Amino acid sequence: MDTSVVAELTGNIATVGYGLAAIGPAIGVGIVVGKTIEGTARQPELGGRLQTLMYIGIAFTEALALIGIATYYIFQG
Repeated sequence: MDTSVVAELTGNIATVGYGLAAIGPAIGVGIVVGKTIEGTARQPELGGRLQTLMYIGIAFTEALALIGIATYYIFQG
């Protein structure tokens, strides 16, 4: 009896990697939006400027998720 193989995994580990990589941008977007709401509550007259900066921050944060998707497809095949 061969006991050297405990378990056999099938599939691609890149799927798990992308799932873990998507957690970072999700947390980042939550922090950016939360701090923007906090800043607008403190100084309502800066709401428009803060909203613009929030959208730029979200774009940069979501770029990390896009890099994760690209990495998944690179290592998939």
